[in-house]
Amino acid sequence: MSRPYAYGVVDIDETIERSVDGVGDGDRVYPIDNGAIAALVSDIETAEPDRSDENVRRHDEVLRALMTADGGRTVVPMRYGMVFRDAETVRNVLDGAASAFRASLAEIEGAEELGVSVVRPPEGPVDDEAIRSTVSDELDGLARDVAENGLFSDRLVLNRSYLVARDERGEFDEAVGRVEDRHEGVIVRYTGPYAPYSFVDVKIGAQA
Repeated sequence: MSRPYAYGVVDIDETIERSVDGVGDGDRVYPIDNGAIAALVSDIETAEPDRSDENVRRHDEVLRALMTADGGRTVVPMRYGMVFRDAETVRNVLDGAASAFRASLAEIEGAEELGVSVVRPPEGPVDDEAIRSTVSDELDGLARDVAENGLFSDRLVLNRSYLVARDERGEFDEAVGRVEDRHEGVIVRYTGPYAPYSFVDVKIGAQA
């Protein structure tokens, strides 16, 4: 028995259907809607897909493809592993969380998540406070929102996620370049775009 595996939620006007290399060998993404919003899903044969590196990578790549196809669309991402019993269950979830999904769609409309981290060089001191100040001065004003992430290494000066409007990406790219230019020797890691996980907070449970 196949079950719908959900990648994200979009406005009813932003639905899409396309072939993908999805989680659990799902090969087609299609919408299930409640008349106002839609979940983008693929059919898989298990209620509990393995949390393998391959499946997690596929989840993220499908989301990125859905976000960027046809000039881009706004997608509220679902966390990995959201499998539902059937299409009717998906519609019930959309109905129950409709206000939260609509609010999140409005907050992230036309935007994507970008990651910026700054790494100290292997040798020689750096001025951590000056680096943080430069990053804030150059980048914060170009973003709708900023999220601080954990410093998982002693060499990390900062690790942030930015919610940036898609049509302002070029200006943000240039500003990231200026950060590296102003602090010789540091490594600026610039990643993305990602689905904006850091800026949405819709909690639902999968229903097997």
